[in-house]
Amino acid sequence: MGVENRIAVITGATGGLGRVVAHHLAMSGARLVLVSSNADKLDLLRRDLNLPQERWLTVVADLSRADAAQVVLDAALAKFGRVDMLLQFVGGWMGGKPIPLVSVEELSSMLQQHVWTTFYLAQIFGPHMTANAWGRIVVVSSPSAATPPANGLPYSVGKAAQEALVLTLAEELKGTGVTANILRVRTIDTNHERERQPSAKTASWTTPEEIAATILYLCSDEAGPVNGARIPLYGSP
Repeated sequence: MGVENRIAVITGATGGLGRVVAHHLAMSGARLVLVSSNADKLDLLRRDLNLPQERWLTVVADLSRADAAQVVLDAALAKFGRVDMLLQFVGGWMGGKPIPLVSVEELSSMLQQHVWTTFYLAQIFGPHMTANAWGRIVVVSSPSAATPPANGLPYSVGKAAQEALVLTLAEELKGTGVTANILRVRTIDTNHERERQPSAKTASWTTPEEIAATILYLCSDEAGPVNGARIPLYGSP
């Protein structure tokens, strides 16, 4: 079984990846809860998807706040009665400095965006999915979580900690019908530069469409045995 009539919460829905995944899930028959901190961008995405009202819900929320995850779940339950999938795309990149020049604020920002948002969501959505005996949680990470480059401390620490959280969650979800998995992506190629301008630099980039295809599999019934995986989607090293 695919994702038809499944309820998908997409955080960071108005970003380059979120928009493409939303379109792919919509075309596959899923019902969407689109979450972003930007109301105008959410409205543009909603209009672009052009779905009937019974298949979408938009929620404006700042997921760095401890109470926001509950607000999103409550809104989804009021509209659809349940949530089947949580796709966590909130996050950003910060780096470019050696460790002596990294500020506390920069490190804290990456921890907030990648770790705390995922923590708040996992605490709220994990028990809900477990109670329903079916669920899929997918987070997008980076190979720098395992092999951090020079001058990239804030992002690498944020992603490493996020992965530890998701892998712990996966262990706790064993046998419940709910899975938690990580997709590792080096660079999200929203402009398809890998195809238009092939080079050694772009060879390991991943398109949003490739990520969306993997997510569609992970959110199927057939992917039930896949739990706690760190799936590399960056081809060449």
